[in-house]
Amino acid sequence: MSMSRSMSVTAVALGLVFGGSACAQAAPAVPAEKQAVVNRVLAKMALENVGLQMLQAPVAEMVRQSRVVVTSRVPAEKQEAAMKDVTAEATAFLEKEAPPLRVSTQSVVQSSVAPLLAQKFSLEELKQLADILESPVLAKFEGLVPEMKKTVGDNVAKANGPQIQPKMTELQNRVGLRLRAAVGQAGGQ
Repeated sequence: MSMSRSMSVTAVALGLVFGGSACAQAAPAVPAEKQAVVNRVLAKMALENVGLQMLQAPVAEMVRQSRVVVTSRVPAEKQEAAMKDVTAEATAFLEKEAPPLRVSTQSVVQSSVAPLLAQKFSLEELKQLADILESPVLAKFEGLVPEMKKTVGDNVAKANGPQIQPKMTELQNRVGLRLRAAVGQAGGQ
């Protein structure tokens, strides 16, 4: 799934999960054929990953922040061991919490997103949508997206790097001066 479509699917799912929805109210029964096509669409949307991504993001940030603390405050000879401990804790947490979160996310998808799709799309529209999402051409295109983004990034960096890099260095120097001044002020009080 492409990053932009994945992000928009994630945004829709988060809105439904956290914003409440009329779909959470008693939804009319969906004919079996229509529900089967809704399930085909849902299978291609990867919504079951939304909850896991919501869990992984703050854990990854915690590990990143821990690395900063370890690098700046832990003696060099103990840094690797400290980071291994932090990473092991984070990994154990994710391994424990991921399975029930996936089950919960799937339940939310079935109780809120599935009825929304069934309500907003006709059977024919759902079939067309499922065919599009299952298309080998779409899969091939989505597989090429990372390479296209890398190509654009490499060429933008090549074209703009010489102009931007000196300015980045100046910015780093200015920020460094401000941080040193702030630390000096905090230490002098």
